[in-house]
Amino acid sequence: MSESEHRMIEILRILSEQEKPTGSKLIADELKNKGFNLGERAVRYHMQILDEKGFTERIGNSGRKITKLGLEKLEKGLIYDQVDFIYSKFEEMIYLTDFNYMTQEGKVVVNTSTIYNEESVDIIKNIIQSDLSVSPYVNLNRIGNNGEMEVTTLCGTTIDGVLLNEGIPSQPKYGGLLKIEDSEPVKFTELISYKKTSVPPLEAFSAKGCTSIMDVVENGEGIIPANFRLIPGIGREKAINIINKLDKIGIGGVIAISEEEKDILGLSVPEGMVGISIVGGITPFCAVQEQNQDIEIKIAEEIKDFKTLSPITSKIKPILKDIKPTPQQKISFLLSKTWNLIQQVNFDIEKRKGDIISNVSFIDKDKIDKSLSVMEETYNDNPKYINPYYKLINHPTNDSKIGIATICSLSIDGILIDNGVMSNPKYGGLLELTEPPLFIDLISYNGSTEDPHKIFLAKNMTSITRNNGSNKILASFKEIPYISREHSVQLLEILNNIGFSIYKIGKPREVTYNAKADNYNFGIVTGSGLNTIGAIKEKGIDVEVKAIEKLLPFEKMDRL
Repeated sequence: MSESEHRMIEILRILSEQEKPTGSKLIADELKNKGFNLGERAVRYHMQILDEKGFTERIGNSGRKITKLGLEKLEKGLIYDQVDFIYSKFEEMIYLTDFNYMTQEGKVVVNTSTIYNEESVDIIKNIIQSDLSVSPYVNLNRIGNNGEMEVTTLCGTTIDGVLLNEGIPSQPKYGGLLKIEDSEPVKFTELISYKKTSVPPLEAFSAKGCTSIMDVVENGEGIIPANFRLIPGIGREKAINIINKLDKIGIGGVIAISEEEKDILGLSVPEGMVGISIVGGITPFCAVQEQNQDIEIKIAEEIKDFKTLSPITSKIKPILKDIKPTPQQKISFLLSKTWNLIQQVNFDIEKRKGDIISNVSFIDKDKIDKSLSVMEETYNDNPKYINPYYKLINHPTNDSKIGIATICSLSIDGILIDNGVMSNPKYGGLLELTEPPLFIDLISYNGSTEDPHKIFLAKNMTSITRNNGSNKILASFKEIPYISREHSVQLLEILNNIGFSIYKIGKPREVTYNAKADNYNFGIVTGSGLNTIGAIKEKGIDVEVKAIEKLLPFEKMDRL
């Protein structure tokens, strides 16, 4: 992507953050802050191009505003840059937080979601009263005559901002799901790194079925959203003092603070650092979703003046116990867990025999005929992008269920490595089949404990079978040293002819389908075996999606 288009994406990003039409001078100033030395005249030139493309529109002499088409372009453009932008967005929020806990004045970070009835308000209040939120300070804004309300709650990033203002640098590391047993926080079960995703981590885990917050409230057992950050060990006592003062004025949610260099909640704490876990600000919203109430959840959307918020309740009774400093098994990230499987792939491309890595998902046995029909129809509609191989497998414990094994894209890495080519799985993504296709979301295999494709399916982000505009399918991005490109191309072309889904072989330094390999590498884009499983899910058939499950002999698989 050209430097000019990069500038235009940044202009769209600036306009998307403005509440009113904006002129070229303000845009030029904002661009300068972002490292682009572009004068007003050059900005006006770029704005004319954006107008012509329909991404912006002029509003009299007031300036320009971004259009719906422009927002769509911003969402899809420079996704490799968006992976870094998520982290920088949180850094920006931290910097803009100037809340003074002594005077209780200043700006805080908030999440604003939309709910549709009073039952949802009661659920939110219940969660806040159980102290499973950052703060009881909220803003309820009725925006319709049918019970529709915007609910603004405090985000835990506010605490990072307060710590920074007190001279303590706080580094957001992970957002994830935290297991609670007997009302005690035990360990994180899932994590995504803030630096390795285009999807905010807690948004990735906000899908229905990911959390069980109400079970924690009622039984002391369940899963809640939570964040993890690091601070320098020398600032631990000062940070605890600040956190205690914040708690007294109604800003809390801190679950645990580690000792210096001591692991906590299954996470390693580096030398000289301290780990802090804070309940996710979206926890009350996820509880509403658990109770089958309609809700639109947004993550760390904006900065608000603290004075716009007021307590929804004064009755706070914490239900979580302090954690016990007991040894715990450390959490492994996805790629660390799968390298051994990758190394065991021994598929012979000439004999077309050998073990590959499979995903095994489960459905009710009485749905198998319909499911296979959906898979076959999906493949016939788009054979270029859908892998045709599958294998039916018995469920290990439930005779009423049957497994559908499909080829995991990590098999391709294993095959290349087995043939002397280093292949590094970099991202699992959501690929929109425009012309050319473009990744619109990416999550790093090395920064997540969960398979990215499983996350996209859980959030119903695919449109593999739907005909409502362009299709969105699951794909992976891998990088390979360019020194081995000629050999790699030969192998990949053979695999593609066999039926493995190879979408694109990039060139060195090329942005490939909107994803970017590191220097001295080139990228390849491959399809996911979960696309046929996603097609089944889109047709309303209940499916237990599994990813990267086991090794299977390729020659024993069936073909659609």
